[in-house]
Amino acid sequence: MSEWKARRFWKAASVRPVGQGFEVALDDRPLRTPGKLPLLLPVEALAWAVAQEWDAQADVIDPNTMPLTRAANSAIEKVTPQFAGVAAMLAEYGGTDLLSYRADQPAELARRQAEAWDPLIDWAATDLRAPLRITHGVIPIAQDPQALARLHGYVAGLDSFGLTALHDLVTLPGSLVLGLAVVRSRIDAAEAFRISRIDEDFQAEQWGQDDEAREAAESRKAAMLIAERLWHLSRLS
Repeated sequence: MSEWKARRFWKAASVRPVGQGFEVALDDRPLRTPGKLPLLLPVEALAWAVAQEWDAQADVIDPNTMPLTRAANSAIEKVTPQFAGVAAMLAEYGGTDLLSYRADQPAELARRQAEAWDPLIDWAATDLRAPLRITHGVIPIAQDPQALARLHGYVAGLDSFGLTALHDLVTLPGSLVLGLAVVRSRIDAAEAFRISRIDEDFQAEQWGQDDEAREAAESRKAAMLIAERLWHLSRLS
């Protein structure tokens, strides 16, 4: 028996203001989340981007081609009701931040890490007032509680859509500093991805990289670029 697939039933998607936000309507039917909550977007630009994803659907609806819709669903259904827990989880990455853990050998790998990571550690210390210690190897190093508290404050100060965007920008590279650097326009997501891949790229140069690992890396990069787009769209007024 063939698998059932949702099919397009509308002619056009549109955007209309509702209360303090915007909704997307398929003809006259407002979108809802999978849990049947109103899909309300905080700004018109993001609502139109979601509407464009729906307008781009062919006869059969493919959720994989609607990343902003899926992110909006997550912001409303998952992040909003457990905001404090999500913020705390992301803030915890500061205590084990990728940029704090360095190789001491080979020398070339250590040099590449220092060249790319030191400026961001310095940026966190000055711009975020959150100096993080660095170490060599994998043995955990304790970070300054005041620095971690400041980082938590930046994360907790976001709204649900901002926190949803930050989620992938932190968890995929394993670095709170990289995620905050993207949302605060210190670097872009493509650069954050590159910086997070220094170890893997170095190993690939030495031993080669298989197709599966390459595809997984490209998938992570694509997700970070989408998260960056969600961030910027949700900031537009």
